[in-house]
Amino acid sequence: MVKVEYSQIVRKKLKRLRNDLTQNYGEHTSKKVMGKMMKEVRLLETFPQSGVKISSQYDIDCDYMYIFIEHNYFFYRIKDSDTIIILEMFHENEDFMRKLFGIVTTSQDTIDYWGE
Repeated sequence: MVKVEYSQIVRKKLKRLRNDLTQNYGEHTSKKVMGKMMKEVRLLETFPQSGVKISSQYDIDCDYMYIFIEHNYFFYRIKDSDTIIILEMFHENEDFMRKLFGIVTTSQDTIDYWGE
């Protein structure tokens, strides 16, 4: 079985998300949402190729893949035959292609409107 590891960036984001959920929605909701997210990430242990390949959607030569869980994108790569590293995590409202690769996927009108 494949082992899943988390980068320090993702660990910090998960901790911040857990704290935000607890503060805004309570301990019960926080545990429920975080539990569902971790359960779905652990599915990669059995099905490491189940994510979407970035290279299949964009003209980028990279081995990153992603899964979408509870309004969040989890980016990972298969390090070797027995390790997956969750490299980054972005909320669905974030422009992850710009943050990861410098590729702007939003229209100029949207950028002007939101002041991004």
